[in-house]
Amino acid sequence: MPIIYPLVGILSLSLYVITIAGVFLLIMPVALVKLIIPALRRPCNAVLDKLASGWITLNGWHQKLLTRTDIRVSGDIDQLSRNEWYMLIANHQSWVDIMILVRVLNGRIPYVKFFFKRELLWVPLLGQALWAMDFPVMRRRSKKDIVRNPALANDDLERTRRACEMYQHSPVTIINFLEGTRFTPAKQRAQASDDGAPEFRHLLKPKAGGLAFTLSAMNGQLRQMLDVTLYYPHGRPTFWEYACGRVRRVDMHIQQRPITDDMVGDYPNDEAFRARFQARVNELWQEKDARLEAMAQAAADTH
Repeated sequence: MPIIYPLVGILSLSLYVITIAGVFLLIMPVALVKLIIPALRRPCNAVLDKLASGWITLNGWHQKLLTRTDIRVSGDIDQLSRNEWYMLIANHQSWVDIMILVRVLNGRIPYVKFFFKRELLWVPLLGQALWAMDFPVMRRRSKKDIVRNPALANDDLERTRRACEMYQHSPVTIINFLEGTRFTPAKQRAQASDDGAPEFRHLLKPKAGGLAFTLSAMNGQLRQMLDVTLYYPHGRPTFWEYACGRVRRVDMHIQQRPITDDMVGDYPNDEAFRARFQARVNELWQEKDARLEAMAQAAADTH
């Protein structure tokens, strides 16, 4: 490995730490005001969102300067609006995914919110900043825990409902990685059918429940879906590889789809709606799988 790569990585990580520390110092006083004076919650949230957007902009600048990753965007990028409520779904291949998403879309769509694992709360500065900005926390429950206490199965759904209540007053973009985890060949094999063939060539099976519940919890306010497909022509990168500037190219396709009334319903209790919604999501995933195959073929043809 040329010595320039680790040097770039160290510099990139240093800048991430500096920007996180800086925005943390600005965020926490506002978060404390919001906590102490609930009547000021909405104006405080507006300030916090602007601070987060500024942090993303700063990171975008130094990523562009240091990593020089060629991000090729196609699709409906010019049709986006900051005044719309969006549900953004995407395939999940790497920790780099969220960096690419916010880098490309910051300033083009409303402030993003995504569900993050409870463990991230313990990451110094970052975890506290996500909490302060009302990013919803998810706590993964094992099947064994749910068997012992079935009420835990609805715990994340209730968290989703409470989080979405806060997002109804101003435009927002809610990000959902439907696969629930990053793609790996091992995970794909674990999901294969009895004949050993995976259902999708480039994806894991989508989890429709979280998407359905978010749409329902927003009570029809989410009217547009951003269907984003991410492809890394040179293989799925680690965050360190991205920070070092070793990710030469990322392909990103955006398709805007309407969220129709028939996509909002009682997913847990309405069996007919649940079957229709799952079929709809599987259809979207089949299209995304075909798009990834086409992106892979196009990338191969350019070499």
